Amino acid sequence: MNAVSVDTITVRAGKRKILDSLSCAVREHDFLVVIGPNGAGKTTLLKTLCGLTPLAGGGVTILGLPLSSYSRHRLAAAVALVPQQISLEFSFSVEQTVLMGRFPHLGLLEREKQRDYDAARRAMRFTEVDHLAGRRLDQLSGGERQRVMIARAICQQPRIMLLDEPTAALDPAHQVLIMQLMQRLRKEEGVTVVMVSHDLNLGAMFGSRILLLRDGRVVNSGSPAEIMTAENLRQAYGCPMHVDLHPLTGTPRVSILPFDSTRPAGREDAGAEQPSPLS
Repeated sequence: MNAVSVDTITVRAGKRKILDSLSCAVREHDFLVVIGPNGAGKTTLLKTLCGLTPLAGGGVTILGLPLSSYSRHRLAAAVALVPQQISLEFSFSVEQTVLMGRFPHLGLLEREKQRDYDAARRAMRFTEVDHLAGRRLDQLSGGERQRVMIARAICQQPRIMLLDEPTAALDPAHQVLIMQLMQRLRKEEGVTVVMVSHDLNLGAMFGSRILLLRDGRVVNSGSPAEIMTAENLRQAYGCPMHVDLHPLTGTPRVSILPFDSTRPAGREDAGAEQPSPLS
């Protein structure tokens, strides 16, 4: 069964189409990485999947039911969003922040019970931030804050996790840690993961499926090997790229090439694939 089905959706900002008759599907337990240049509609797609952006056309189905049939509480129990920007306006502790993920499971004015604290502790252990429970968010590093926000989303106990560039501005070690955390969440908890990323190599290494967008439309979708080709990426990003296979992981490895000033950008042979070092 598909966890998410998107059927020819259109999203507008005034007269401009941000998503233009876009269709895609995410199978249950997939790790879908959404890539594409700035302005491709990646973040808008995530917001649409959790009901934050109104549709001008088309429809979205979540776990077999129309998105429009979900109440806010019911949708939050099924879908969790980890945004790119984390507000530090209020100095909540790590434990308080993670406990906020329990709101879909609480009634109006209902206080947290022991089961809610247990869920928060489990989420903090899973993301390895339990030792930070009493610290304030503004006292943490960027990588620690990102894991806390993921812990909050896990505390919602969703079946679908949406993440908007969770590795942005993190050092390489924390980038890999976040990606491995998503793999564990998918394999051990059965959560479907949809993540927006600008890091093509991380997406190719960890994603089970890739969705490539440009100008609010799907350029292509499929496995990393199918999508991470020089021609597909040149078509989407408009710059020459070289793609080979990583010698250790065997996954596609993308290198951006400089534009040749003697030839127009986008020439077909500028981004042509070269033979794999493993072939």
